[in-house]
Amino acid sequence: MKLPMFIVDAFTARPFRGNPAAVCLLDRVTLRSQSFLMCPDTLGLWFPCTVSDGCGTYQGASAELSTLPVATQANSSRFGLRWFTPVSEVPLCGHATLASAAVLFHKIGNTNSTLTFVTLSGELKARRADDGIVLDFPLYPTFPQDVHEVEDLIKAAIGDTLVQDVQYSPDTQKLLVRLSDSYNRSFLETLRVNTETLPQIENTVKVKGLILTLKGEPGGQTPAYDFYSRYFAPWVGLAEDPVTGSAHTVLSSYWSEQLGKKEMRDFWPRPLSPHTSLPAPRGSNGWDLPGAVQEVAEDAREGKRYTAVVCGCPAFQCSRRGGRLDVSLRPDGRVDLKGGVAVVLEGTLMA
Repeated sequence: MKLPMFIVDAFTARPFRGNPAAVCLLDRVTLRSQSFLMCPDTLGLWFPCTVSDGCGTYQGASAELSTLPVATQANSSRFGLRWFTPVSEVPLCGHATLASAAVLFHKIGNTNSTLTFVTLSGELKARRADDGIVLDFPLYPTFPQDVHEVEDLIKAAIGDTLVQDVQYSPDTQKLLVRLSDSYNRSFLETLRVNTETLPQIENTVKVKGLILTLKGEPGGQTPAYDFYSRYFAPWVGLAEDPVTGSAHTVLSSYWSEQLGKKEMRDFWPRPLSPHTSLPAPRGSNGWDLPGAVQEVAEDAREGKRYTAVVCGCPAFQCSRRGGRLDVSLRPDGRVDLKGGVAVVLEGTLMA
């Protein structure tokens, strides 16, 4: 069986940054988890399987998916989607959903503005944006965690690093550890985290992912971020995940409450081209502009042209590859996660 496959770097606009996912498009296939688990293990990548118009019934290790012909991938707005790590299937994955939407929008030429994915986490939507793709995802609350119950786990992972807060998300089985505000981004980026023994220390199935997070810093020559993070999930075969959408369904809830904001905006000036129109300013705090990137014709104070980067709750995941997410809490209790993509490879999987 020959299947089209694409490798996409998600939550970045640059190749070989962000988080890579191998996207496989299926048609009229009975997907067996055990056989497809061999592929991500071989590639060392996440492996989302997107099925045309898949209204699948998920039962144990297999899914029977009733699909439309491959030609409909260009105009169907509804797809089945499953995600596989090198060792297991997972119920939610942000970067691989972003990658799947990118393949359908940009490589298959899907004509819809919004796609719906039927998944183990319910229906997820992805919509086009001028400078990326926006995912409509669940928003999961966190609750205070008794430090003594997870003390050994935290100690094994980060040693004597100072911890400011510990929270737990029962919906996602993720443990959120906020490091002391005395640390900066550079500290988090270079922190050596030991994940090898974590599955043995925490083997109750309560925790399946460890989030380390840090309050953001004011911007200088680089853009400001509201918070930073790193994510580790050795329980599902990922020592460290480069950029994790599912972790941000938890981080968004936590930091929104901590910072007292549901929508945060920053302004990062860049030089502009001379052919940009001037949007109308709103209010005394600056430009009230929708979207993540808008262009402003001229700064009257200095007579210079700039790009205004305006976004809700910008976040950065500080892995070696690194990636940015723009986060906006929705009125319906969900969260929008916006990111860029770069398709780096396309070919055929000889399954």
